[in-house]
Amino acid sequence: MAEHESLEFGKADFVLLDNVSMEEFMSNLKLRFEKGRIYSYIGEVVVSVNPYRAMNIYGRDTIEQYKGRELYERPPHLFAIADAAYKAMKRRNKDTCIVISGESGAGKTEASKYIMQYIAAITNPNQRAEVERVKNMLLKSNCVLEAFGNAKTNRNDNSSRFGKYMDINFDFKGDPIGGHINNYLLEKSRVIFQQPGERSFHSYYQLLKGAPDSLLRSLHIQRDPTAYNYIKVGGQIKSGINDGADFKAVADAMKVIGFTGDEIQTVYKILATILHLGNLTFGVDGDVTLIENTKLVSVIRELLSTKEENVEKALLYRTVATGRDVIEKQHTTQEASYGRDALAKAMYERLFCWIVGRINDIIEVKNYDARVHGKNTVIGVLDIYGFEIFQNNSFEQFCINYCNEKLQQLFIQLVLKQEQEEYQREGIPWKHIDYFNNQIIVDLVEQQHKGIFSVLDEACMNVGKVTDEVFLQGLNGKLAKHAHYTSRKSLEFDRDFRIRHYAGDVVYSVVGFIDKNKDTLFQDFKRLLYNSSNPVLKGMWPEGKLSITEVTKRPLTAATLFKNSMISLVENLACKEPYYVRCIKPNDVKSPLLFEQERCRHQVEYLGLLENVRVRRAGFAYRQTYPRFLQRYKMISEFTWPNHDLPSDKDAVKRLLQGCGFDHDVAYGKTKVFIRTPRTLFSLEEQRVEMVQRIVLFLQKVWRGTIARMRYRRMRAALVILQAYRRYKVKSYIREVNRRFKNVRSMKDYGRHVKWPTPPKVLRKFEDALRSIYNRWWAWTLIKGLSPEEALQVRAKVASLEALKGQRADLGLQRAWEGNYLVSGWDSPDTASSFTLVSSELQRKDKFMRVLFSCNVRKINRFHKAEDRAVLITDRHLYKMDPLKQYKPMKSIPLYNKQPSNHTDALTFDCFIGSKFRQLFIRKGK
Repeated sequence: MAEHESLEFGKADFVLLDNVSMEEFMSNLKLRFEKGRIYSYIGEVVVSVNPYRAMNIYGRDTIEQYKGRELYERPPHLFAIADAAYKAMKRRNKDTCIVISGESGAGKTEASKYIMQYIAAITNPNQRAEVERVKNMLLKSNCVLEAFGNAKTNRNDNSSRFGKYMDINFDFKGDPIGGHINNYLLEKSRVIFQQPGERSFHSYYQLLKGAPDSLLRSLHIQRDPTAYNYIKVGGQIKSGINDGADFKAVADAMKVIGFTGDEIQTVYKILATILHLGNLTFGVDGDVTLIENTKLVSVIRELLSTKEENVEKALLYRTVATGRDVIEKQHTTQEASYGRDALAKAMYERLFCWIVGRINDIIEVKNYDARVHGKNTVIGVLDIYGFEIFQNNSFEQFCINYCNEKLQQLFIQLVLKQEQEEYQREGIPWKHIDYFNNQIIVDLVEQQHKGIFSVLDEACMNVGKVTDEVFLQGLNGKLAKHAHYTSRKSLEFDRDFRIRHYAGDVVYSVVGFIDKNKDTLFQDFKRLLYNSSNPVLKGMWPEGKLSITEVTKRPLTAATLFKNSMISLVENLACKEPYYVRCIKPNDVKSPLLFEQERCRHQVEYLGLLENVRVRRAGFAYRQTYPRFLQRYKMISEFTWPNHDLPSDKDAVKRLLQGCGFDHDVAYGKTKVFIRTPRTLFSLEEQRVEMVQRIVLFLQKVWRGTIARMRYRRMRAALVILQAYRRYKVKSYIREVNRRFKNVRSMKDYGRHVKWPTPPKVLRKFEDALRSIYNRWWAWTLIKGLSPEEALQVRAKVASLEALKGQRADLGLQRAWEGNYLVSGWDSPDTASSFTLVSSELQRKDKFMRVLFSCNVRKINRFHKAEDRAVLITDRHLYKMDPLKQYKPMKSIPLYNKQPSNHTDALTFDCFIGSKFRQLFIRKGK
């Protein structure tokens, strides 16, 4: 079952349809196409609808999504089937194959490219050079084969006109080491004729549009395709194909694969020769047939590296041996034209087969010894034409439809076989399944002596003139009563017959059957090409070395060769484990939006898709191994979630399904559980979706709690680390301070020169406090030896410093304070005697005990006018004096309430006086 897709896109697996009917099938297919889901499953079969647009689902990211996954673990995709085939090959050591089928334009070639791209992308993880070389050549071979084997048709711009089966060989490690390509039934009639609106093979147009002028001149050709009869129909068509770029890509690919320069030149010469052959015309001069444009004979001779007369002779005459006699029979113009066209078709077919063979020579596994290197396993990829029904179905369509009958027979047989073998392995009773067995149609075509191919070969071996009408009469004689053959009712008499194929009725015209089956090419042409001096061209025609008189076996007819190749192909596929890709073309106008119901319905019928669904659904719609089933649905039951304790996974699955009430709709095999109806599976899915939502919520809760706890533990750990670091920094700082100030008592300056260490941020305030403590200790250490008078002066200086901080530059802290400066003469020695007389007179008058302070000052009035004054402060008065008048007192202020009683009061008194006059006086001098 394909997972991870909502039901809005329809059922990803057609086996899970509620009702198996064509209407349900088509409705689901259309819904998925309209929703952009171009891939679906029928069990292990991929149904692919051509989207007719580029889709971003093939990149490296998508490859990684499918690499190593089981088929049901991802939405349907080509990569899923490619990975399943690769795993079966690598894990179980089994040869596998991928069969891609569908009508022209359904996307088979693109599907094979994507499968090759996926296998190349997932192999050789060690990038071994030899493996990379092999991978590159395998991928490049597609480019070359498309150029020479594909053409633009009315249905498809890149239609494969041949069948291709490629074996990719892998070593025991699962890396590609080589490969081999088989090609089937190249549509060589396209070389000389195309339907209106179609082109010949790409190689012609690539050569004309992309080759350099020098190469075209050497080949004697021009760029205009309409100048050549064989391809002029296609040359008139406007196409989006870039032939010029493709020419360069093909040339580069041939060099990468290993084609030599001479081989590539020979390829171009053969293409040019065929173009020139198409322009040859024949006329009659009496009884003689002539070539009308003889200049072309010389050009052909040069390109084929042979003699001109030999070219002309091979075109106009046929050499016939009658016993020992050899005669030359001249062609009529009709016979000459037939021979010319037969030569052109044979040269192109031989060229194509030589290219395939040359690629095989290069990419085949060489010097591989299984005893030394391990078992060589294979993945085969079959890209082959689908069932074709045209207005005029000829020999090619008959062979193609026979091929599809064989492959459909193999498909149904293998699907039934796989189902039956799986039931037997698991011990599930097998129920007979009714289905249309198209063996009767295969026998109608290939049965010995009675089949259509046998009748056709008999007609070709008859002596005398054998016509297509004779062949049709032979068919009527042997097959008139066959249930799937009709030739007379409502058909063109003596021309048409009808076959009732598994995909529907197809009418074939017998016109050309005899000629195409004989596939006659005169021996003269073979000898002409074998005798070329070009060794590459000569090697393509080994049968040309036979003498004209040498008796050889009758060559096998085209029908017999094709039948044998199909039998061999089916036998090859039957011994491998098959995987299928069924391609559907949604419309004829290459629109990415249009889904033509009837056209798609017809393709579903001839691809046998509904038959496949019925076979798959005849027993059980779904089956899965117990471990994988349990892994997907174990959350539904309490007995299995999160893990069960039952004896086995099988018992756990039984308990789960019994708990859900589905025990009646299932069967238990040895290793797998089988579910009969899709409804049971959908119910399990619905319960799973509901439980998954609850589990997701639970997991989210648990995970969020886990994340929160992890975050908390990280934060706590960070905090512990931070605290430890801070403690470390604090201790380091304390130790460093202790170390630096350890011997501070014995230092001359008591540690004033010691540089403080830089504190951590957290200790900056502590450092300030510590510095303050140190400063106080240092100050105390200095002043503890002072006398009371010295101590008092120090206190006065400290008080002044605090009071006048910032007010004056020099407070005289470096000298002793006298106090009565006018008497000592320090302030004004010339007037000391005058002041002494005045001071003594005031002392007698005002009865003060002592002089506290005196000095000259300068007064600034409100008009900013300066005047010299003197101040005298005693223990009872404050005097303002005029120094210019022998210190005559000008004003007296009593200080009875501010007289100091001790040293502390004296200091306070001094500060009071200073604060009283500091805004009025400015010291004069020092």
